[in-house]
Amino acid sequence: MTLSDASPATSASPPALPIPRQLVVVTGAGRGLGVSLARSFLEQGARVVVNYRRSEEGANALVADYPEQALAVAADVCDRSAVDAMFARAREHFGAPVTTLINNALPDFAFNGDARPGPDELTWEHLDHQLQGVARGALNTVQASLAGMREAGFGRIVNIGTNLFQNPVVPYHDYTAAKAALLSLTRTLAHDLGPDNITVNMISGGLLRTTDASRATPEAVFDLIAASTPLRRVTTPQEFADAALLFASPWSRAVTGQNLVVDGGLVKD
Repeated sequence: MTLSDASPATSASPPALPIPRQLVVVTGAGRGLGVSLARSFLEQGARVVVNYRRSEEGANALVADYPEQALAVAADVCDRSAVDAMFARAREHFGAPVTTLINNALPDFAFNGDARPGPDELTWEHLDHQLQGVARGALNTVQASLAGMREAGFGRIVNIGTNLFQNPVVPYHDYTAAKAALLSLTRTLAHDLGPDNITVNMISGGLLRTTDASRATPEAVFDLIAASTPLRRVTTPQEFADAALLFASPWSRAVTGQNLVVDGGLVKD
């Protein structure tokens, strides 16, 4: 069975605009979870813009594996002119507008609870840094994508969140606040863009086994999380990326404004 896009919602079976015809932008795709997200779409035959800021080597490695489908583009998502240029280059290279946007890029952040500022040390600069990269970055990419999605007659926007909304077990105050803002933006955008057949959803995870961010995590922490989940294991980046494929497929054509927690059942939304 082939995964396919959704066009205007009807009661009929999902129409046949297969994922290979989608043009996907994955931000922050040169490293970490972004690599798994981009690779999942590439494995389905989609054309993918592999966005990166500094991880040129990782982005180029993906393109080398899928030279006909992938295009690496350097752009800081906080820079609207750079984002606009990325979308223009994608259209020029592939001859089609971007139809699917995965907002994964994250500003510099140390996933180390012991090193993060607590309530007494937290500053507005900490919060602003994350809000700029997460919320402003997503706003820039969404706005850059809208004309092309409306032209194509459909669009799929997937924002990457965190299960720390529900389970704030580490003092990532700035990171979690920015992701909470992104969830609010997800739901308001879903309301406004629904008439254009553009869905907007969020996928939220926790610790993944293993990404660049979690590579330094002690094995005992992985074991503790695994024992706390119904599945008795820690979610992998590949499993997390599967949910992005779901939101891009016609099987979720009537799903928008939702936050899907993908963490093996550790946290209940």
